[in-house]
Amino acid sequence: MCGIFGYVNFLVPKTRGEIINTLREGLQRQEYRGYDSAGLAIDGDHEDEVLIYRQVGKVKELRKLIDEQKNLNLDAVFNAHAGIAHTRWATHGEPATRNCHPQVSDPKHQFSIVHNGIITNYKELKQFLSSKGRTFTSDTDTECIAQLFKYLYDENTKAGAHLDFSQLAKLVLRELEGAYGLLVKSVHYPAEVVASRKGSPLLIGVKTDKKLKVDFVDVEFQDTSMDVNGLMGPPTGDSLRHSQSRAFLSEDGPIPTEFFIASDPAAVVEHTRKVLFLEDDDIAHVCDGELHIHRATHTTGESTIRQIQTLEMELAQIMKGKFEHFMLKEIYEQPDSIFNTMRGRVDFENFTINLGGLRSSLTTIRRCRRIIMIACGTSYHSCMATRQIFEELTEIPISVELASDFLDRKSPVFRDDVCVFVSQSGETADSMLALQYCNERGALTVGIVNSVGSSISRMTHCGVHINAGPEIGVASTKAYTSQYVALVMMALSLSDDRISKKERRKEIIMGLSRLSKQIEEVLALNDKIHEMCDTILADQKSLLLLGRGFQHATALEGALKIKEISYMHSEGVLAGELKHGVLALVDDKLPIIVLATRDSLFPKVMSSVQQVVARSGNPIIICNEGDANKFDPKYQTIEIPSTVDCLQGVLNVIPLQLMSYWLALRKGVDVDFPRNLAKSVTVE
Repeated sequence: MCGIFGYVNFLVPKTRGEIINTLREGLQRQEYRGYDSAGLAIDGDHEDEVLIYRQVGKVKELRKLIDEQKNLNLDAVFNAHAGIAHTRWATHGEPATRNCHPQVSDPKHQFSIVHNGIITNYKELKQFLSSKGRTFTSDTDTECIAQLFKYLYDENTKAGAHLDFSQLAKLVLRELEGAYGLLVKSVHYPAEVVASRKGSPLLIGVKTDKKLKVDFVDVEFQDTSMDVNGLMGPPTGDSLRHSQSRAFLSEDGPIPTEFFIASDPAAVVEHTRKVLFLEDDDIAHVCDGELHIHRATHTTGESTIRQIQTLEMELAQIMKGKFEHFMLKEIYEQPDSIFNTMRGRVDFENFTINLGGLRSSLTTIRRCRRIIMIACGTSYHSCMATRQIFEELTEIPISVELASDFLDRKSPVFRDDVCVFVSQSGETADSMLALQYCNERGALTVGIVNSVGSSISRMTHCGVHINAGPEIGVASTKAYTSQYVALVMMALSLSDDRISKKERRKEIIMGLSRLSKQIEEVLALNDKIHEMCDTILADQKSLLLLGRGFQHATALEGALKIKEISYMHSEGVLAGELKHGVLALVDDKLPIIVLATRDSLFPKVMSSVQQVVARSGNPIIICNEGDANKFDPKYQTIEIPSTVDCLQGVLNVIPLQLMSYWLALRKGVDVDFPRNLAKSVTVE
């Protein structure tokens, strides 16, 4: 949630209008993350002037506000300039102009800051700063950071200590508790930006005309002393900065450079593919066309470089193309996205699976006492959907945990456990905290994520990238099916040493080979599902979904999609529990969707259908092709292709995704950005 974007140009002349457009477009690329207000900070016409523009609502409202500024010279040219921008999702304080980011330290905007995450000790900081005469104008925790920057700057200046921007940032970060991704701009450090992260993603894109000398940036360590008043002592050891970053060395003098700092790769891919992902406690200092990385804390043995990577993402992947909404585009991308999940990993001729990210850990995982799958929301449902096939193929006990509940219970974890973390963004706060908990207890941790370079992918011992491509819509669709397939492939890999499972594995791999084509067949039912939403499901207040066995997770995921996108109350119910209370809800008005595709539990699901019908219910039945004649003709059916039982949920969920889309569209709600929700939930 929330989006950070910063832009720094050095020896690359840009007009103020161009800088504003770059910042605005960077925010728009991250709109899918969810937000309720937007703002930016740029230089004014004088050295000590920073202009702040903030507006409640969408980025386009911020643009309108800036366009209305009659005295703003958009043609002013800057050879070196630093701008920061933000889209905010309210955590502290209601959506209001005073609570928008950037937050500032004082009326003169000496320090401006944008921030993702939550500072847990902000009340103590606020009390301390108030006792020093500081006054606060917002309800946010972020303002405390800006005020602390100014307080420590003033105190050190009075004491005669003239601090580098990164030195000052280190002092501030020592006082912060909680999670943050932040950018800081100051009139005292013109054309410079400091960026830091802890539990909230940040990356830096680099664009130069000349090739960088090396494809990494050194981490620069230095011990500094600090007294009880927060004053920095004289530097010890080497100087804080090298004479020049090795990546930016040039015999001809400074290199014209542009830096793009963002919380999501989608915001920088149109400018550059050369990116560096910051680690927790990194302090990135952009100054004079160079990027320096310092550490807020130093642990012996940690990496001394940050690799500059090449993004594989294409700009076309994050554009809607011919589709009205990202969600519909991503639903229709599923034949390709699940193929990309399997690409290069499944040998359909020899019936083998090769997951490179797990290869060195397979033996350890096979010997483990149990596998704990930990996730949130849709990712949790993908774990639920594949638990049964894991148990069948590996014969290892499997538990599936919601990350928040897992942490609340402080569930016991041991060194011979394997903990699998599933997340689309790889930045989900609850999952990140659970991952840290498991790492501290010595368990082997595995990441199943979509976002390359994300925190979970870096903090786990091994893992699998699902390669679904960028997912912009808040409601996860293609990431769910790709997670599902990736987990099935993991189960197949773990069982490839079991002769007794050979035929079963072959059956599943053959099912995987047909899956993309079968998804296309399901998508061809879109018009029928659209019509059903306009007639049978129109204006309904509630909806039940029944599933059993492999399809219980499908019912849960379908219900989640419908409630989060269309705002209709929906509930996924284990069909075996129907008679233990849920039957009381059944009447001739309540729509009930039954997942009745063929598997070993089909007779039991048929029994549930009869229980619903006996109480005047009118079920909508999702069944396999050719099975509609097994049900009364007066009941609506959706016939979809048949596949192996453990993969049927991939096909069954697609009609429910389409259903949620058309129900939402009929109500006129924002399909891609449902109210109160965010794509990447980086707070607890």
